[in-house]
Amino acid sequence: MIVFTYLNVLCSLALFIGMLLVFVIGRRMGFTSSTVEYKGDKSSSGLLDGAVFGLMGLLIAFTFHGASSRLDHRRELVMEEANAMGTVYLRLDLLSAESQPALKSLFRNYLDSRIEVYRLLPDLEAAEAELERTGDLQTLIWSQAVKACETTGSVPATTLLLAALNQMFDIAEYRDSTSRFMHPPMIIFMMLFVLALMSSLLAGYVTGSNQDRNWVHAIGFTVIMSITVYVILDIEYPRAGLIRVDSVDRILMDLREDMK
Repeated sequence: MIVFTYLNVLCSLALFIGMLLVFVIGRRMGFTSSTVEYKGDKSSSGLLDGAVFGLMGLLIAFTFHGASSRLDHRRELVMEEANAMGTVYLRLDLLSAESQPALKSLFRNYLDSRIEVYRLLPDLEAAEAELERTGDLQTLIWSQAVKACETTGSVPATTLLLAALNQMFDIAEYRDSTSRFMHPPMIIFMMLFVLALMSSLLAGYVTGSNQDRNWVHAIGFTVIMSITVYVILDIEYPRAGLIRVDSVDRILMDLREDMK
């Protein structure tokens, strides 16, 4: 079983420790260089430092905005899937009376399976097993719906029901693909970590000329950066940390209650 519940915390903690270490290294480098007479233009180094910090801020804004947008999109997909399921369930009434009970029972099982897939996360193995069961139910629902439409013999009923079923399955597939694959490339997060470490190194170097060891600013800077990265990762993977989208699943649960 693979569980990613604490992965975000471990990454943020590793970043915090790494930033403190490179801050100390940068401070020692700055203290050593301050003891040597330097006649160059220090304004140029300040511009370079500002460029690195500006790039880090830009990357944080980019990743935070992207993660927040994808979180909203995932919530919208849950609502779209719930609406599609509700439409299909209502259109089952277009079938003959003898065909409806079996299909409605299958449909309730299918909805239970869809809820269970995301309830099991971040246990990927269990979620994948339930996802396979969902696929089997989709195949069974489609085959029985086609047979029921042939028995009914109504072209409008067939068109309305099968079109709605196809749309429902497409939304489910798109939602699953979005949850698994719609994430930024790993190089983006690696670059964010590298820039955070580099910024900490430069901050330590700048403060190296001051012999007073005031760690408030250093610890505050590393804590803020670590928390920011943690929040970004938590939003990007909302079912593996403190930030969850389980509340929007309540829409599917309410729909299941209406199907009883």
